[in-house]
Amino acid sequence: MSHAGSKKRKLDKPAEDKLYFESYADVSIHEEMIADTVRTDTYRKAIFNNKSEMEGKVVLDVGAGTGVLSVFCAQAGARKVYAVEASSIAEQAENIIKQNKVEDRVEVIKGALEAVDLPEQVDVIVSEWMGYALLHESMLNSVISARDRWLKPGGLMLPDKAELFIAPINDLVVEERLSFWSTVKSQYGVDMSCMTDFARRCITASPEITIKPVTVEDVLSHPVKFAELGLNTVNLEHLSSVKGRFRCHCFGSAAFNAFCVFFAVTFPGSRHPLVLSTSPFKPETHWKQAVLYLDQAVEVMQDTLVEGEVHMYPSEEGSRHICIHVDYTVGEEKKKSKTFAISDGSSYAETQ
Repeated sequence: MSHAGSKKRKLDKPAEDKLYFESYADVSIHEEMIADTVRTDTYRKAIFNNKSEMEGKVVLDVGAGTGVLSVFCAQAGARKVYAVEASSIAEQAENIIKQNKVEDRVEVIKGALEAVDLPEQVDVIVSEWMGYALLHESMLNSVISARDRWLKPGGLMLPDKAELFIAPINDLVVEERLSFWSTVKSQYGVDMSCMTDFARRCITASPEITIKPVTVEDVLSHPVKFAELGLNTVNLEHLSSVKGRFRCHCFGSAAFNAFCVFFAVTFPGSRHPLVLSTSPFKPETHWKQAVLYLDQAVEVMQDTLVEGEVHMYPSEEGSRHICIHVDYTVGEEKKKSKTFAISDGSSYAETQ
């Protein structure tokens, strides 16, 4: 997670894209993704669950990375797979494809999706495009562009649906860090409790979206779905402003100090749809959850109503960085608002 700093000059699109693609040139990010067994196994199952739709067909893998999904598609019987990858990891993808003896069917095309040309229309588009809080990185834009340019009418999208959820949480680690300053006197004889407000400003008043795992015990209500994107129909205009309302009731007494946002994507199947979820109630993935800290914790009780609206949109400082604005009301309290950002040193907040 990058450090929140002063507002910076907006990057032009070519420079921003260059930085983005360069971030995928190192082995670490690919190791993290491949090692995420929930992610990789779900994609493998989804591809083989659609084996009948793959056999003898043409597939486009958008943002192919190391080419693992392209190899899965070839193993499932695809006649041709175009693996499009803009970063230099494409060279390693070619080696992996040769090592798995599918080079006769998988062709790596190095370049940004929007700039490449394919020799034919495709029957299937597969892509692991999801970023933190689903929309960070804006890779879905490239998938939509690929769909509109290359997918045959009635073609298959893997995945074909994405959903966004929100829930109030009590981050116990933050509570412990804030209460620490009241314990210093008993240990060292120096009263440092006045540091608590300063610590709160440093830890929870930050506008940064924090990416971290949220435990089931942290969650204060049933999560609420606030947005759904159908990958067969969503367009770029939709992605410029994704919003929705939420309404939930708390389970019991706790200090409500943050929201968590997470997502799920669904893959169609001949029998049953397959869901890849980043919920705190499911096994952990490398996406973890997006945590949005409130400036001040609010004490809630059984059935306390928490409601409001979430608005997600690209940052002004960089279109690949996501902002999340939340308007919320807790019980009978006055409505509050806060804007959060996930970016490289250009985060900002607007609170009221």
